[in-house]
Amino acid sequence: MPDFSWRAANASGKTTSGVITAASIPAAMKQLRDRGLHPLAVTPASANEVLQAHNAQSQSASKALLGTGKPSRKDKGPVNKDDVRAMTTELTIMLRSGLALDNALKVLIDMSHKPAMRQLAQQLLESVKGGNAFSKALSQHPQHFDDFYINMVRSGEISGQMAGVLTRLVEHMERLRALRESVVSASIYPLILMAMAVATLIFMMTFVVPSFRPMFIEMGDALPAPTKILLATSDSFRVWGWLWGLIAAAIGFFSWRWLRSPGGKLWWQARILRLPVLGNLVARYQMTLFARSWGTLLGNGVPMLTALTIATDTVSNQIMRAPLLRVGPAVKEGTRVVDAISKLGVFEPLAINLIRVGEETGKIGPMSLELADILNRQVETGIKRALTLLSPLMIVFLGVMVAFILVSLMMGILSINQLAA
Repeated sequence: MPDFSWRAANASGKTTSGVITAASIPAAMKQLRDRGLHPLAVTPASANEVLQAHNAQSQSASKALLGTGKPSRKDKGPVNKDDVRAMTTELTIMLRSGLALDNALKVLIDMSHKPAMRQLAQQLLESVKGGNAFSKALSQHPQHFDDFYINMVRSGEISGQMAGVLTRLVEHMERLRALRESVVSASIYPLILMAMAVATLIFMMTFVVPSFRPMFIEMGDALPAPTKILLATSDSFRVWGWLWGLIAAAIGFFSWRWLRSPGGKLWWQARILRLPVLGNLVARYQMTLFARSWGTLLGNGVPMLTALTIATDTVSNQIMRAPLLRVGPAVKEGTRVVDAISKLGVFEPLAINLIRVGEETGKIGPMSLELADILNRQVETGIKRALTLLSPLMIVFLGVMVAFILVSLMMGILSINQLAA
């Protein structure tokens, strides 16, 4: 049997590589999945790679990299975006290697450790074997595959370049995932600072300040005003802390419920766009989604009107989506794309100029992707700058609150010393 060079990721996300012997590329991928690895690339191995692999097999460290192949907790939940992205990556590899679509789906069924993912692949296979196009089979599962995904696959079916289209689809999904993760990761540090500030204040008001109460109780009205305020606040924390916690939890719960409603979501999306720094970042992030989706669809032969409709649907902020919905009808009536977009007041001059260049040269798709890359860099830079401002502000806030507590305690102690003198 032939040897194949592979590169895969284990359960912890660490990338490993090696050489495996199998009857075919799908069989090699199945062996890797059985070992608990997620295949990233499988190609025929050269003689040098085979020799290096045989030498490496003598080292005991290689055993730890292969994992146990046992299903993890992630294999027991419903199908999520990561599963869809992994499935698309594996389909791309198998189709590029010349495997037929139905056989590739069979391999996916055999390789999947997740019951929900195995069931989804089985349903797709049955639909394809029943005579439906792959895009039609995908459209039967709108909770997992959106219009963008389906139209990309349909364009691959029409052009006969399914493997190439899936490759670009995977790249698109990876870029959006990286952008979302950068936004989420950037918000972790301020949230940790905020949690530490709240926990520190609760600890000091609940345990530190009450320990000074016996010292101050005899002074009565002679205590300084800041010390009185501090003691009253501490008493409120100790006696009614559970009530304040319930009230805060109730406010948070009902606010969350209201913000998930259509009216609440619309109100929040309108307010967040008006914030000084965050509003600009949110707007650029939404335009990044639109530009990347639009450019990717146009680059794969999707008609302009269809691409505009689908790309607009990727914009989650309804305030920004509303004007974009007018672009398609305007273009359908004969208006130039750049003229329709420039009237919206949503795009910056740089975006309008890039779209104008793309329309004049017949390369709107590539120009849209270039615009998405520019906006993506601006969003990442803006997030870093916002963190540069927010983190010191959180530290200053915590320092001011702690300083107030300490100064109030010291003022009380100094008052006792003055009375004693």
